[in-house]
Amino acid sequence: MTKPTKDDELYREMCRVVGKVVLEMRDLGQEPKYIVIAGVLRTSLANQRIQRSALEKQAMETVINALARS
Repeated sequence: MTKPTKDDELYREMCRVVGKVVLEMRDLGQEPKYIVIAGVLRTSLANQRIQRSALEKQAMETVINALARS
């Protein structure tokens, strides 16, 4: 098995953060629309009190940018 690349790690982290938001929205009875997901991630990323890895920050920013182009 080959060693995961940085792109592989970023993609997995992007999937994790989006999945977490979608499941939390479902639990709250909200429909997970892409614009709402991007907003939740923006708000979460703006919270400086939460410690995040560089990979998690990059994944969140990449997802926000991808959803903003939709």
